[in-house]
This record gives sequence, structure tokens and C-alpha cells, in this order.
Amino acid sequence: MDPVIVVGAGPVGLTLALALARSGVPSVLLDEGPGKEEPRPARTAVLHDDTVRWVEQLIGASFTEAGTGTRWTGWRALRRKQSAQHLAFDHTTPSPLHLAQHSLTAALREAIDGQSLVKVAVDSRVDGVEQDGSGLTVHTRGPKGTWWRGSYLVGCDGPRSTVRKLLDIRFPGRTAVERHAVATLRTELPRPGEALVHRMPPWRLSGTEVTGRPLPDGSWRLDWLLPPKNELVTPDALVARVHETLTGWNDGSAPAYELVDTGVHTVHHRLARRWRVGRAFLAGDAAHLLGALGTQGLDEGLRDANNLAWKLAHAWHHGPADGLLASYQTERRAVVAARLRAADQALPLLRGGGGLRSYVPGAARGHDALLTDGHLGRGALGAPGTYAGSPLTPAPSPSAALVGTAPGEPVADVVVTAEDGTFVQLRDRLGLGHLVVLLVAPGTGVWERRHWASAGLMPRLTAAVSALPCRAELLVTESYLDAAAHTVLLVRPDGHLAATFNGVQPVELYAAADVVLGGAEQPAEAADPA
Repeated sequence: MDPVIVVGAGPVGLTLALALARSGVPSVLLDEGPGKEEPRPARTAVLHDDTVRWVEQLIGASFTEAGTGTRWTGWRALRRKQSAQHLAFDHTTPSPLHLAQHSLTAALREAIDGQSLVKVAVDSRVDGVEQDGSGLTVHTRGPKGTWWRGSYLVGCDGPRSTVRKLLDIRFPGRTAVERHAVATLRTELPRPGEALVHRMPPWRLSGTEVTGRPLPDGSWRLDWLLPPKNELVTPDALVARVHETLTGWNDGSAPAYELVDTGVHTVHHRLARRWRVGRAFLAGDAAHLLGALGTQGLDEGLRDANNLAWKLAHAWHHGPADGLLASYQTERRAVVAARLRAADQALPLLRGGGGLRSYVPGAARGHDALLTDGHLGRGALGAPGTYAGSPLTPAPSPSAALVGTAPGEPVADVVVTAEDGTFVQLRDRLGLGHLVVLLVAPGTGVWERRHWASAGLMPRLTAAVSALPCRAELLVTESYLDAAAHTVLLVRPDGHLAATFNGVQPVELYAAADVVLGGAEQPAEAADPA
């Protein structure tokens, strides 16, 4: 079968190609550039913990151990001269990961260099796409312009996506929702490792909001919210902002600093009308643009890749699965649309600048909470989306069990026993392209696996899992959120809960797995919420 063609060698395209390779699917990665990215320290990304764990699995390395990413020790919200909110991070409440985007791209490219299933074609700009019943043909121009044949196509080629334009997909939304002056610098601040947002700082030049986020090697990214008018950010004006902010944060004494990189970050809110046309798909910035209030579009783009990779792999290995492939647009577009709506509703409250709302008791605290949710990936502004209304979510069965995670939500990260008897985190067994069946069995953790693998429910459950319509891994845990003993959970490859059962229910488990794999067929172009 022909490879999957991935257009765009940014973080989303690179990650998708690696995820496909892990599932045994070859791909051609069409890179418009020369195959390397110029370092831009002021262009950074904030990623949720579960996204980081998945990407680190793909590259086989840790960003924090490699010194390319940092996790914050805490988060602080300041208002005028006072601390309004403070949160500390630890292993039970992990911080997001903050890293330069070029560091992420470099790590992904290095992993791809050792991957035989990914062919990278540099200096290859797409200028034609033709589809037929068995695949697609893509034409590229450049020094090595040629035709490429593929089974599927994924456009990960950014906000000005050529693939999106060739597919004639509209990209409506709002331009320049917010603008921020950005600087990356090396310096020492009073609370090393702690990220902060400072609203209404009592300084003349810093505007209404300043954000500071630590990076590795003593570096910081500082963002100043610019006024709505198209203010020109001159070098002198930016240096003045840096000096004034550092002076204010250090009680009137500016520390020494080295200015590493600067820029202007413009936030757009756009959402493609369709994310799929036949065998062609959109992902990342080609499909959506968001980023106000700390939400990071790159994290959502990587979630696009995680959602789509296992579905393409199943279709590539097992033949057409139209219901499964259609669910990508249904699930991911709904999640991003909800995130955009939440940001658009919150922005007038935070940026309104007065009116009666400003005098409502507790309003300022509520605004601080909104900003914190956005920056830390919580609540409607930042929490990972759920797929409760997905066509891949089975209807509750008569033996459904109640647990602390609703169907469609990401599962909790608990300690599990793998098939080889080792103890690992559940998160480390997800994102591998196969289903996971998790049995809640209190007491198993104190015994060697050989003592309980052939006792009780295990033989019957093992047989049921081996009979599922695709590869699945059976794991065991001592406990799961509010789950009774002998509860069985069916988990999708991307870590979202599909179904739960009271005990071993082979027929119902098989039926649920069939729905997860798109067995409940729906039209290829399923309706999706705006």
C-alpha cells in the first residue's frame, strides 16, 4: 500500500510521521524548507504533561533531562503590587513543559533521522493534489519537483496552508485578536523557576499585563500585552519595557540581563470549515489558530496528530474504515471550537477595561482564575478536550461500571502492571497505536504476576482481549478513580476512555471495541459543530 503523505515539517507534521512509523505505517514528509529550522528563542511552546509524555515516547528522550525544556516550580498571579494567587507544582500536580519550538523540532528531526519508515523530501512545495478511488497524487515544485503517490494526505503546513487552499476549504475567524511584544533574555529574577502573570503593573510602559515564563539555562520569555491599536514596537521601546519590568520585579534595582531574541506575537482565532476531504486531512495550524489567554495552539496541534495517527494506521493496515476516519474531524474540530468559544467569551471580561463589572465583588479574583486556567491548561480555556459525543463512544451497556472518568475523557495516570510483570505508569502504555484493557484488581500489586495471571478473572479476560478485532494490551491496576474491584476499562490508543464494565463481559467488550474502531459506520463527511 502507498505511504501516507505528510505535508509540512513543523512539530505537528514531524510528530505525526513518527507516530505513524511506530505503528508500522510508512510516510513521505514533504518539507518546503531545507530540512532545518533557524533557532528563534522567542518562539516557545507550553505543552500539557500528557502531550509531553507522548512526544517523549516517540523521540525516546526527556526534554528536561536533555536540558531543552523546563517545568515550572510554581505559578503566581500578581495584581498591581500584590500577590493575588499562588500555586506550587510537584509530582502530583505536574507543571506544563516550556521549551523553544526549535528545540522541539530538532529533537523530532533527530528521531526521524533514525526512522527507516519516514522519507523526508526537502525543498518540496506542494502545488497540486489529485484524488481517486485508491489514493492521492501530489505534485511538488522546487529543485526536485516530482509527483508523489500516497494512500492518504495530511496537511500540517501551517496557517497559510497550501493543502487547505488546494482542497478549497474556508478558514474563517478573527485576525489579530491580541498582540504581544515578546523578549527572551537571560537574567535572574526574585523567584527562579516560577512563572507569573502581572496584571495592572504600577509602571508607565508595561501596559496592562506582563507574563514571565522560565526557560532552561536561566532564560525567561516575557510577554507584554499591547494596546488594541496597531502600536509599532521599536527596539528602543522594547528595551525600555524590559528595563522597567525587571526593575519593578526586583524592588527598584534592575538586574543584569542579556537580550537573546525579540518579536511580536499576534494571536489569531480561526477554524477551518472542514478538516477532511476524502483521503486528505488538515492538522495543527492548517486547521485552527488559537492562543489567547495562554492556550497553546501547538499543544492542540499535537493532539490532532495523536488522534489521527492511530486511525490512519488502522485504516492503512486493515482497509477502509470510513467511520473511524470521519471521527477525526468530528472529535477534534468540536474540541477546538469549544476552546475558541471559551476564549472569545472570556476576552471581553478580561480586556473590557472598566464598566460596572469592574466593581462587582470578586470580579478581579475571577479574572485571575481565568488567566491561570488559560496559562496552565485547566478549565474551559485550557483543559484537554473530551470526546463524549463522539461516534466512537459506545452506548452504555447493561453492565457498565461507574468510575471517576466519564466516557470520552482522558484517563487518569495510575500505576499498572504490564504483561511482563513490571510496574509502569498507565500514561507510558498509551499512544502506542493499540487499545488498552485495564482490570482493577486490588491486591495484585503485592504478588508476582505469575501468581495471579492464571487465577480468578484473568484467564477469561485474557481470552476476551485476544479475541478483540485489533491488537490490545491487557494491564492490571490496584485501583482506579472510584472504581470497584473487577471493573474493566477499555481505553483508546490516544488515552481517552471508551467504555467500562462490571467484570469480564466478552461480548460487550468486543462490541465496544468494534465501535471504537469505527464499526458503527457513519457518512464520510459527518456533520460537526461550528
